[in-house]
This record gives sequence, C-alpha cells and structure tokens, in this order.
Amino acid sequence: MAAQTGAVLLLVGLLALATMASSNTEGDILYSQRQVWKDPNNVLTSWDPTLVNPCTWFHVTCNLDNSVTRVDLGHAGISGTLIPQLGQLKNLQYLELYGNNMSGPIPTTLGNLTRLVSLDLYDNHLTGVIPSSLGAVGTLRFLRLHGNKLAGSIPASLGRLTKLVELELQENMLSSTVPLEILSLVLVGDLTELNVAKNNLAGTVISSKPRGRDPYICNLQL
Repeated sequence: MAAQTGAVLLLVGLLALATMASSNTEGDILYSQRQVWKDPNNVLTSWDPTLVNPCTWFHVTCNLDNSVTRVDLGHAGISGTLIPQLGQLKNLQYLELYGNNMSGPIPTTLGNLTRLVSLDLYDNHLTGVIPSSLGAVGTLRFLRLHGNKLAGSIPASLGRLTKLVELELQENMLSSTVPLEILSLVLVGDLTELNVAKNNLAGTVISSKPRGRDPYICNLQL
C-alpha cells in the first residue's frame, strides 16, 4: 500500500512539474515577444520572466492548467513584429492585437494554433501575404485582418475553415480574385460576414443565404 501511495504521489509530482515547465515555456515565449515590441504606454510591465508562470500577467488569461488561452492587447499602443514562437502557444484561443502599430509579416506558424477561435490583427501595419497555413486552424471562427498592408492573393486554404463566422480582409492590398473555396463557405459553412472591399481584387460578387430569421448578405466590393 505504501509503495502504491508513493507511486501515486510521484506521478502527481511529475505531472505538476510538467505543467510548470509548460507554463514556463509559454512565459518565455511571451517574454521574448515583449522584448521585440516597443511599449511606450508600459502596458507590459507585469510580464516578468522571474514569476512561476505568465498567468499573473496583465492582458494574459490561462486555463486551469496554467496554460495561456488569451492574449488581449487591443489598442495598447505597442509596435514591432510578431515572433514565430507564438505558434507554440498550443492552447491559445484568442489573439487580440488589433489597433496597434504592428509591422512585418504574419508568422506562418500561427497555423499551428489548433485551438484558436479568434485572430484579430486588424488596424495595424502588417505586410506580406496571408499565410495559407491559417487554413489548418479548423477551430477558427473570427479572422479579422482588415486595415493592414497585406498583399498577394487570398489563400484558397481558408475555404477549409467551415466554422468561420467572420472574415474581414478589407482595406489591404490584396489582388487576384476571391477563391471559390471561400465563397462556398456561404453555403456549406457558418460564414455570415465576408468583407474584402478596398483591395485590388477583380470582380464583384453579391450572394445571399437565409440565416434563421435574418437574410445573410455577402457583398464583395471593389
């Protein structure tokens, strides 16, 4: 009996250490991101790497296992680039960085965030292309990238996001056409808002679909 009790305690201890190590890793990632950013309003002063985990930091939310699930920094006045290591926050559900001065590309590694529900990077200065890897995030419901300087074509892989409710890509520098795979989400997915206005896209599509009591209207404007 004593041996069994000892084994149980050892297992509990190992699990606790594993959870702490995971939390420390996520804290290291977020602190590395802080080091890259400029923070004139000092909103990130609580991001202290000497703490056990990042769950006590402002603008960070964790689950019961002390793993990061939200980063909320909308309109925080921060600037700089996004580091690829953000794609290692395996339990992240909400990445809210809208209304800042973010620059550079969207890391392709964000496609590894398989629990992500909302990616809000709108009203920044992001450049480059929309990563096709985002099409692998099957949990994504809100993808709002409008008001940046994104170029290139809209990835057809986004058409795999059948849970997507809002796709806002307006006010960028996107070219080519809207992929049919994305338009099909009007019929086979949950898409209720699609905005690609003020880009360099060819063609205009107007479609409709009933959504309960209210008609769904999807306008693609040049």
